[in-house]
Amino acid sequence: MIRTIFTLAYLLLLALFASLQAQELWTLEKCINYAHQNNIQIKQSVLNTQYQENNLSGKKNSRLPNLNAQVSQNQNFGRSLTYDNTYTNVNSSQTDFGLGTQMTLYQGMQITNAVKKTELDLKASIEDLAKAKDDLSLNIASTFLEILFAKELVKVSDEQIGITKQQLQQSQEKVNAGSLAKGALLDIEAQLAREELTLVDAKSQLQLAKLKLAQMLELVYTESFDVEIPTLPEVGAQASVIAAQDIYLTALKQRPEIRASEYRYQSTEYQLKMARSLYLPTLTFYANYYNLYNNKYKDRNNESINFSDQLSNNARKGLGLQMNIPIFNRMQSKVQVDNAKIQVLNTQLELEGTKKVLRQEIETAQTTAFTSFNRYQSSEKAVVSMQEAFRYSEEKFNVGMVNAVEYNTAKTSLLKASSDLLRAKYEFIFRSKILDFYQGIPITL
Repeated sequence: MIRTIFTLAYLLLLALFASLQAQELWTLEKCINYAHQNNIQIKQSVLNTQYQENNLSGKKNSRLPNLNAQVSQNQNFGRSLTYDNTYTNVNSSQTDFGLGTQMTLYQGMQITNAVKKTELDLKASIEDLAKAKDDLSLNIASTFLEILFAKELVKVSDEQIGITKQQLQQSQEKVNAGSLAKGALLDIEAQLAREELTLVDAKSQLQLAKLKLAQMLELVYTESFDVEIPTLPEVGAQASVIAAQDIYLTALKQRPEIRASEYRYQSTEYQLKMARSLYLPTLTFYANYYNLYNNKYKDRNNESINFSDQLSNNARKGLGLQMNIPIFNRMQSKVQVDNAKIQVLNTQLELEGTKKVLRQEIETAQTTAFTSFNRYQSSEKAVVSMQEAFRYSEEKFNVGMVNAVEYNTAKTSLLKASSDLLRAKYEFIFRSKILDFYQGIPITL
C-alpha cells in the first residue's frame, strides 16, 4: 500500500513538473541553449571529443618508459639444478621475481608524428561539435519560424471565418426578409465550411511544427507547449546586398566544417609520415632486475641458505640498447605508405567538396533571400489590391449587385494573397538569418 502511494505521488510530481515546463513560453535563444545541452546528437559529439582527448593523452604518454614486475611460484620434482650448479634428485619450491623497463629512444619520429596527428584529430572533433551545434541551431530557427508562420495563418483564417459568419448572418436576415435568394445563403455557408477546413489544416500545421520543435529539444510534447512571439525585423531594404563571394570568403575563415576538413587533411599528412617511418630503424633502451628464492638451496656445508642471503647472492641486473632494422616485412610498409597517400588525396578532395557545398549553400540562401524579398514586395501590393477589391465586392454584395460566388472568389483571393505574403515574409527572414550566420552573426529574433 505504501509503495503504491509513493508511486502515485511520484507520477503526480512528474506530471506536474512536465506541465509547468510545458507552460513556459520558449524563446528562440532558450530553445537553442536548451537543445545544445540536452540533444542526444550533441551529447554524442561531446563524447567523441572526450574520446579524442584520451587518444591524445595516450599518444603523449607513449614517450614514457614502461615498468613491469613479474612473480612466479614453481614446484620442482626430480632432478633439479642446485645452488652450486649441479643436478640432484630433490623436490623443491622456488619463487622467481623481477622488474623490467623499456623506453623507445628513436622510432623514426613516429611518436612525435602520432602526437601531432592526434592533436589535429582532436581539433577536428571540436569543430565537428561546433558544426553539430550550428546545424541544430539552424534547424531550431527554421522550425521556430514555422511555428510563427503557422500561428499567423491560424490568425488570418480565424479572421476570415469571423467575416464570413457576419456575412452569413446578414444574408440569413435578407433571405428571411425575401430580399435575397436562398442559393446565395447556401453559397456563403459552403464558403464558411471551406474556411473552417482551412482553419483546421492551419491548426494541424501549427501542432506539427510545435511537436517537431519539442522533439528537437528532447521534450515530451504536450498541448500547452508553446513559443514566445518575438518582435520580428521589418522586411524592407535590409535585404542582403553583400555579394555571395564576399560572404563565402568570410565563411571560409569561420565555418567549423571547413576547419574540421582542413585539420583532417593535415592529420593524414602526418599519418603518411608515420607510415614512412616504418622503413627506419628503431632504438630501444631496456633494463631489468631478476632474483629468486629456493627452499632447497644449500651451501658447501650442506646448510640451508636463508632468504636474505639468497636475495643478496641471486640478484641479477642488466641494461642495454636494442636496435631493430627493418629489412623485409612482406611489403607491409609499402602498402601502408600507399594507403596513407590515398588518404591524403581523399581528405584533400573532401576539403574541396566541403568548400563547394558551403559555396552552394551561400549562393542558394542569397538567391532565395532575394527571391523571397521580391515575392514579399509583390505579395504586399497584391494584398493591398485584394483588400480593396474585397471591400468593393462586399459593398456590392450587400446591395445585391454581385452574387455570392463572386463575393467568395474575392474573399478567397484575399486569403491566398495574405498567405503568400506571410510565406514570403518568413522565408526571407530565415534566409537572411542564414546569410548572417555564415558571416559569424548568431541567430536571434
